[in-house]
Amino acid sequence: MQAHVENGAQASHASRDILVEPASIPEEFSPKATVMDAEALSRALTRIAHEILEGNGGADNLAIVGIVTRGQNLAEELAMRIEQIEGKPVLLGTLDISLYRDDFGTRIAPVLHATRLPFALEGKTVVLVDDVLYTGRTIRAALDALMDYGRPDIVRLAVICDRGHRELPIRADYIGKNIPSARNETVHVALKELDGHSAVEIWDSKVWAAAKAARAEVAKQRPVKLTPQGA
Repeated sequence: MQAHVENGAQASHASRDILVEPASIPEEFSPKATVMDAEALSRALTRIAHEILEGNGGADNLAIVGIVTRGQNLAEELAMRIEQIEGKPVLLGTLDISLYRDDFGTRIAPVLHATRLPFALEGKTVVLVDDVLYTGRTIRAALDALMDYGRPDIVRLAVICDRGHRELPIRADYIGKNIPSARNETVHVALKELDGHSAVEIWDSKVWAAAKAARAEVAKQRPVKLTPQGA
């Protein structure tokens, strides 16, 4: 399998082909708790950026790779902060794990996205980025996907939330916040560009499922903007 190669050494910090106006959750639905507001989320991202640089000894041979979809947005935020700290751009990529999930055969019409790794993985320290670490199965799939594109020297994991309930021996190296949760709860990392606001919220899982369905109906009415790649 070959990586999708783009022009230039770095992937754009805004490399989406289609931009959809964010659709907020309808007002009749609400989370049980908001554990991080926009400011706390921003501070966590800045702290993680500093921790990544400290652990790597700078930005040399460092690549930030976001797991589609929310990990992609968070990876872009981390890459921006690292560039601001170091004064030079950092390698940035995205990784679609849809075909590597262990429940792939049971999913109806899974949505496939592009993997963009416009650099060789050999010799790199790759930081995988995701929003929530839960059972560990998403990260297992991400590791399998990544290794199909090359053999990085080191792979680290950065997440905004670790909610526990691990089913595989996987842990994060960089964590925004540990959030104890019940299995009948959903931990949602809301991002302004996708949800209209930024926060980390705990939802009752049944309420969250209903809220997502309602938001999907709202999103169908939102305008879709086609933009050139990398615009």
